[in-house]
Amino acid sequence: MNLDQYLPVLLFILVGISVGVIPLALGYVLGPNRPDAAKNSPYECGFEAFDDARMKFDVRYYLVAILFILFDLEIAFLFPWAVTLQDVGMTGFVAVLVFLAILVVGFAYEWKKGALDWE
Repeated sequence: MNLDQYLPVLLFILVGISVGVIPLALGYVLGPNRPDAAKNSPYECGFEAFDDARMKFDVRYYLVAILFILFDLEIAFLFPWAVTLQDVGMTGFVAVLVFLAILVVGFAYEWKKGALDWE
């Protein structure tokens, strides 16, 4: 068994693990550690954590987050198109214009409905 063939793979694994572990260890060792009751309490995003667990909460926070993810993912579809713009030609360009038009209509609808208003 020739270990020279496995040395680059082992080195790659060791470097990958060290890149992940060393910053965590340095942050743990060098970072400030001043816990108090508020920092150690569990929390949920979007509403006050110190009230009753069965209280009604505003879903607008979650709606804005879901809309952000939705539009962000749709915009991510433009990256492959931008890379292959010369290959897809005018047909691909028109298809992306239709895609963007649908995206803008959806965004205008959400804006008009007030889904993006925080108050």
